[in-house]
Amino acid sequence: MNRARVFSLVALAALVVAGGESAFVRQLMPVAERSAITDTSGRALGLHGFSTAGSAKSSVDGLPRFTEADLARENADMGTNFVRFLISWRAVEPQPGIYDQAYLAEVETRVDWFAKQGYHVMLDMHQDLWGTEIVPGMGIGNGAPGWATYTDGLPIGQHDMWELYYLDAGVIRAFDNFWNTTGTHPELMDHYVNAWKAVATQFASNPTVIAYDLMNEPFGGTLQGPAFEAGPLTNLYQQSLDAIRTVDPDSWACLEPQAMGVNWGLPSGLGVVTDSRPGEARVAFCPHLYPLAMDLGGGYSGGSRDMVDATIASWIGNTKRTAARLGNVPIILGEFGLDTTLPGALDYVDTVYAQMDGIHAGVAYWSRDNGLWGPYDTDGVTARNLVAAIDRPYLRAVAGTLQTLSSAPDRLEFSFTPDAAAAAPTELYLPAVGFPHGAAVDGATIAHWDTSRRILTLDAPGNPAATQNIVVVAADG
Repeated sequence: MNRARVFSLVALAALVVAGGESAFVRQLMPVAERSAITDTSGRALGLHGFSTAGSAKSSVDGLPRFTEADLARENADMGTNFVRFLISWRAVEPQPGIYDQAYLAEVETRVDWFAKQGYHVMLDMHQDLWGTEIVPGMGIGNGAPGWATYTDGLPIGQHDMWELYYLDAGVIRAFDNFWNTTGTHPELMDHYVNAWKAVATQFASNPTVIAYDLMNEPFGGTLQGPAFEAGPLTNLYQQSLDAIRTVDPDSWACLEPQAMGVNWGLPSGLGVVTDSRPGEARVAFCPHLYPLAMDLGGGYSGGSRDMVDATIASWIGNTKRTAARLGNVPIILGEFGLDTTLPGALDYVDTVYAQMDGIHAGVAYWSRDNGLWGPYDTDGVTARNLVAAIDRPYLRAVAGTLQTLSSAPDRLEFSFTPDAAAAAPTELYLPAVGFPHGAAVDGATIAHWDTSRRILTLDAPGNPAATQNIVVVAADG
């Protein structure tokens, strides 16, 4: 194990802990019944897809290297129904107060690709290490525009590990200026909020866009832990949602906690964000999962597997408690992923998906880029081992409140309380590998089986007042 890498990540952890030790005290509180993101028909959605894509971080136009043919291949191979689509502040607002309508139109063109395939889209305002101009010409950061980048001349080094840049004074100062910790740039957060309003104005009437991920992996600069999450981060989310609601009353707001610590299974100190829309709030909690043992270069085997399993258990407990504290909000795993050539990698993927079934969380795997972390080889066509791991049975939509869910390659078992107001039926995706001849269903009646798209539709229950217990298994050949 690389000692420099270990030291670096320990230093990052120390930076987080220094921000507020109480952020990591387990909150012993009851976990309420989980809610879910719903579609326009009132069904609880099972969201199963990718973050698309990391290539947008460095592209000149802010768009991922991803085509409509790539999407068709993904849907045919893995039956996905969800995308966390990367956008960036630098592309939305290239000059102060000037919003690039041509860029937003190009994003909407891609949203239309997903609409044709029946997907749900969450737009993710992505950033890492602040922005592309954090070190001009080096391609280190992404997200924020150059005009919003104020390092105040403080140094930024050169590092083999990208995480180390978070320890550099110039990077920390760029974030401090954004959060106005320095007291010198109160206008930056206002610009960010208004950029979200511009995005929401473009997509408010587009039913395919169901959610906005308000900031990728927030970093507090010199503020860490609850001082950051309950303070300026919650404030930014509240202001952003308030601005979005002036033009879009229906889309969900996805709240990410700080990345450092929470990605490793530690608790979040994020504060409650109030939704002003009439009716139920549409706010979701969307943490990421990157166990520290894997950040240190381990796979999912031996002692590393034990540490990863402990991280997942801690992450699930803390995520459920935070979601309950924020108002019993839905959960989406906004990112998890790894180099799938590592030992035990596919076992890890299976483990995470099984655990997310248990908490009814949507999943956006990182990422839809080609290569060792993605589903296709560098040619963008040759399927890698990840394809078979992602191509798994799942609930696409449930006409009611989901109670329990578990799956195996040739079996899907779930229970739900029907909602008579749901205007569309329950749908399942069943891959060809596990269900080559379709499915046999106990507890419900099959309404339709789409053999090409592998989508099974169930009739409404005969007794809509009773909880439905349904078992779906592979049909005999």
